[in-house]
Amino acid sequence: MEHAPTWLTYGFLYLSAAVLAVPLAKALGLGSIIGYLAAGIAIGPWGLGLVSNVQDILHFAEFGVVLMLFLVGLELQPSRLWALRRPIFGTGTAQVLGCAAALFALGWLAGLPWRISLVGALGLALSSTAIALQVLAERNLMRTSSGQAGFSILLFQDVAAIPILAMLPILGAAAGEGAGHTPTDVALEALKIVGVIGAIILGGRLLLRPLLRWIAKSKTPEIFTAAALLLVVGIAYLMVLVGLSMALGAFLAGVLLADSEYRRELEADIEPFKGLLLGLFFIAVGMSIDFGVILRSPALMAAILVGFLAAKAIVIYTLAKLVNIPYQERPVFTLLLAQGGEFAFVVFQAAAGANVFAAETASLLIGAVALSMLISPLLLVMLDRVLLRRYARLKITPQAEEISEPQEAPIIIAGFGRYGQIVSRVLLAEGIHTTVLDHSVDMLEVARTFGYRVFYGDATRLDLLRIAGAERARILVVAVDDPEQSLKIAKLAREHFPHLQIVARARDITHWNKLRDLGVTLVQRELFEASLKSAHTVLELMGLSAAEATTFTDRFRKHNIALADRMYPHHKDQAKYIAVAREGRSQLAEQMAKERQESAALHASGAAYPGYGGVEEAEEGGEPAHANHSDKNRL
Repeated sequence: MEHAPTWLTYGFLYLSAAVLAVPLAKALGLGSIIGYLAAGIAIGPWGLGLVSNVQDILHFAEFGVVLMLFLVGLELQPSRLWALRRPIFGTGTAQVLGCAAALFALGWLAGLPWRISLVGALGLALSSTAIALQVLAERNLMRTSSGQAGFSILLFQDVAAIPILAMLPILGAAAGEGAGHTPTDVALEALKIVGVIGAIILGGRLLLRPLLRWIAKSKTPEIFTAAALLLVVGIAYLMVLVGLSMALGAFLAGVLLADSEYRRELEADIEPFKGLLLGLFFIAVGMSIDFGVILRSPALMAAILVGFLAAKAIVIYTLAKLVNIPYQERPVFTLLLAQGGEFAFVVFQAAAGANVFAAETASLLIGAVALSMLISPLLLVMLDRVLLRRYARLKITPQAEEISEPQEAPIIIAGFGRYGQIVSRVLLAEGIHTTVLDHSVDMLEVARTFGYRVFYGDATRLDLLRIAGAERARILVVAVDDPEQSLKIAKLAREHFPHLQIVARARDITHWNKLRDLGVTLVQRELFEASLKSAHTVLELMGLSAAEATTFTDRFRKHNIALADRMYPHHKDQAKYIAVAREGRSQLAEQMAKERQESAALHASGAAYPGYGGVEEAEEGGEPAHANHSDKNRL
């Protein structure tokens, strides 16, 4: 009887363990991460012993973290990333240096050599990007103040891992057991790093979009998927060659493609691979926990674990207060950043290889980090059930009225900001019932103050839309501020509730085009009508009559709407799109100039041009020359 290939055997083991453990963990209210970690422990060397090559699997599974950072980058436009520069380098620096200083002090007080204390402190100061971002995404906290601060710190940690790894050979050499590094070597290494990052940024701007456009023209979906994976693998490989973080390179690539027309396609292609590889990463972490080290020194392991978690928690909670993170969000923020991170495995293994400290010390520190990643989701469950429930009962906390029973209103309004409020008030005045959803607790408190009933909820969640009555409703009004959320809601409604008529607001013409791509035709640009009203007022202040101003603005409105419809089929072809826009504007300007000349000539001859000078005569009681009802209706 033939033996099954190794890859098939291991694939069967990993998938079986995940399929059994994760649903069980979710059913117990422990979350998917605990399920993956438990699956890894069960099949690892200290469980059933079904898998032995843990380090090889861990290195491969780290690619799940790389894919996750690429997708995070796709959600961040360069302008938004630039806006986060202060929290990244301000809050991020404060967290890493503050935690490292506190941990170094603990190691020094415990009598450890300064090199061991320093490297241990720097490695333990890092947090798990995989677990933290997964939890923030599951809880929809990425757009909160704690989510933004947490993301900024995690991104800075990925950057900080580079100099930490670079200093390990130098520390080993200083101890007399490693090769020395001259200043020239260090300078060349720095130039190489800057050159690679610059090449990624420049290449992303000049080459990636044309390349993806060329591949997309082949109309072969599997090749586009392969190209998306090749892009991430290639950049990760390039970063490894120069000793940089794979995740950082993937993040930069994602940011560079955040404005690309292929952004959604890339996201859809990579998302399944990211989910599977992240699950494999957590399984590998579970398998990597060395229970032998724990059993040999249980008291020492407990002291390291509790000591570094407590020290980091104190520093991070203090930092959360200083940056004004709401007190309700501080416990989760603190816990997610207090745990150890996947980069610590790399730091401690590299430190042992550079002879900064012994392999036994590295095993102790790696075990403490793995245990912290194991118990953090459990502590998070305890926070939810104890501390956060207590916060929810405090009177000073706005009470969010969640939907507990299915709603039956014919209209659902997603978003109760300045736009959604007007729509809701008009419908309420007409006696039409609506179900209003908003994800801002502060907005709910304002709505309650004025007597409106608004439910707390994120309309990008399919289960919440079902409870809101989307299967029975007739109309969905997408009134949220954020264009990305708007598109997600519209896409979700189109896929699962095709009977719904969607009425949406668009921030600008780009957002309008993307909504049209999803089949949403009832779209209003949020400032378009208000801008026309202001233009009407300016025209009157410049000496035109009210009727003349109305004629001009009405003509412009009809032309602009028609031009948008003409431009829409070409919005993915920038050159054609701009050409149509310029042609339309030129046509309008020429037509208006011609009509002004004709009007001036008619005025000079004592006649009146329909809809212009003759209107004043009509207002005084006379019928303007050359004017009739059909002309007025036409204009």
